[in-house]
Amino acid sequence: MSTQTTTNSAGIPVTALKAHIGINVSDVETSIAFYRSLFGIEPSKVRRGYAKFDVANPPLNFTLNQNPVGTRGALSHMGIQVKSTEDVIAVRDRWIEAGLVARDEVGTDCCYAIQDKSWVSDPDGNEWEVFTVLKDQLPESTSGAGCCPAPSTGESTCSTSPAPSCTTNK
Repeated sequence: MSTQTTTNSAGIPVTALKAHIGINVSDVETSIAFYRSLFGIEPSKVRRGYAKFDVANPPLNFTLNQNPVGTRGALSHMGIQVKSTEDVIAVRDRWIEAGLVARDEVGTDCCYAIQDKSWVSDPDGNEWEVFTVLKDQLPESTSGAGCCPAPSTGESTCSTSPAPSCTTNK
């Protein structure tokens, strides 16, 4: 994997501090409660219609912006990649202890890779996954390798036998 180096006007490489994701939510206070549980931290800034979480691991500047939320937009889902299935289980267990409802997928064919993962949905239906990649660079097939975030209105069941498939039970 190659990376592109960006330099400033003095020719010094620019170092990214963290990624930033800003999402629209219908109610900031309700979403703060969810994201407090998801990340396990308090927001670093709360204003009318706005909240910011400075997440250390993974490095993330995550903001909530109160705006009308219609049906699901172009955002597919957000996630946190970890090293192992044991790490997936540890994060999932922390989410459950915090009162979130987690949905597991074990050995699922997603994004042309075999993954173990767990999902939660925020109050507006935005999907979050914690996942590990068990086997990567699978060939294209007719079995479908797209990721299948389970809508918050249903339960996702993914399997890899006899062929990878994902269904949602509503």
